Amino acid sequence: MTYCSARPSAAGVLHVAPVPLRRAHLTETLQKATLEAMFSVTSKPVHTDARFTVSDFRPCYRSLDEADLKRRLLAALRELEDCAACPRNCHVNRAANETGVCDTGRYARVSSVFPHFGEEDCLRGWRGSGTIFFSLCNLRCVFCQNWDISRQAAGTEVTGAGIAGLMIELQAMGCHNINFVTPEHVVPQVIEAIVAAIPLGLNLPIVYNTSSYDSLESLRLLDGLIDIYMPDFKFWHSESAKRLSKAKDYPERAREAILEMHRQVGPLTFTPDGLAGRGVLLRHLVMPGQLDESAAIFKWLADEVSPDTYVNVMGQYRPEYQVDKADSEGRKKYADINRRPRRDELAGAIEAAHSAGLWRLDERWLN
Repeated sequence: MTYCSARPSAAGVLHVAPVPLRRAHLTETLQKATLEAMFSVTSKPVHTDARFTVSDFRPCYRSLDEADLKRRLLAALRELEDCAACPRNCHVNRAANETGVCDTGRYARVSSVFPHFGEEDCLRGWRGSGTIFFSLCNLRCVFCQNWDISRQAAGTEVTGAGIAGLMIELQAMGCHNINFVTPEHVVPQVIEAIVAAIPLGLNLPIVYNTSSYDSLESLRLLDGLIDIYMPDFKFWHSESAKRLSKAKDYPERAREAILEMHRQVGPLTFTPDGLAGRGVLLRHLVMPGQLDESAAIFKWLADEVSPDTYVNVMGQYRPEYQVDKADSEGRKKYADINRRPRRDELAGAIEAAHSAGLWRLDERWLN
């Protein structure tokens, strides 16, 4: 097995480097990052509703036989040959290293690997969420806070076997789950990695941490492999999606994707110690001046998905990337979102969620 080496930044993040690595090296580096981060985690998450507690949790992929895994892998790799892995439908031959909108060829590009303590409490727990950040993206969000990863070829290309090795190392460190961040454009490579990691002893729930700009075909290939879907529903209006993410069809594709995710795994459930086990955990980032879109999203979730949907109403938006840039005549193109959301906007979004009938709101950001 060829692993990717990791070097910690000042923040303890592990950056992938394209050289072979002995297992002990990555484990030692992960231990250091984990111990540093654990000082900020003082208690276990608690979820007491018995209706959403599963006592005998087992990762869903452990129920799949070898023939099914092989079938999925072959279908995923065929998808690369005439790529429709995401809604962009570029139809390039990524198996031959051709690239389309996402600028990613045969192999996924990994920017960092680390035990993440900044996720929701039910994901980070007390030993961290085993996060694998993929570089590049199929959206073009003008406000992207991770633009240095999503718009630049950060990190290095890693084979499916290499990603599987990273998953096993994160598990060996005690991480509670494997968290794939921005996987929409690399679903075939994610499937390749999962299939390679299972015979190595992978036994953690897998989190699919997505913008929701996913294709139904890719999601159906993931059915039975993913335990926790974590979609971010950004916009309700196609005009906003076109202007701010360069994807006019985003709202329609996101609704389709979230319904499919819910069909596969249902509302979020927890293990007895409060960790997320299986289900949908939906995020919504509150944008300045877009309370009507937040309200529409919440009403749709309650009416068409389930009022039991677990939702994180996020107030961390800040102007980033291209938001403050001016056009050729000196006018700010995105002046309407060139500020943080006000307190009354955040309170209004939370009230809109409750009014829609959603009651399972993540409490970490509500205080």
